[in-house]
Amino acid sequence: MGNFVKIARVEEIPEGTGKQIDVDGKSVALFNIGNCFYAIEAWCFHMGAPLADSDIRGTRIVCPWHRWEFDLTTGCYTRDRSKRLDCYPVKVEDGNIFAQL
Repeated sequence: MGNFVKIARVEEIPEGTGKQIDVDGKSVALFNIGNCFYAIEAWCFHMGAPLADSDIRGTRIVCPWHRWEFDLTTGCYTRDRSKRLDCYPVKVEDGNIFAQL
């Protein structure tokens, strides 16, 4: 994994929402859940749905197209934990959100 890079400002991602961020040729879905931030691959590996548009259920997201559910803390598909999306470590400093891509 690479260095931490700035991907957003805290105020850009209201609590309980997600947003797709494109940085350095990579697309990331960034979520704010309880003022904790999670970054995960932006596209569902099932059919390519944009995961930033997912329903949020605690620290799980539900793909908007076919309802596949993923754990944001591990990237795992909840019905088969051997299938997973890439997750990226996130840190917040001075109102900036950084992800290790």
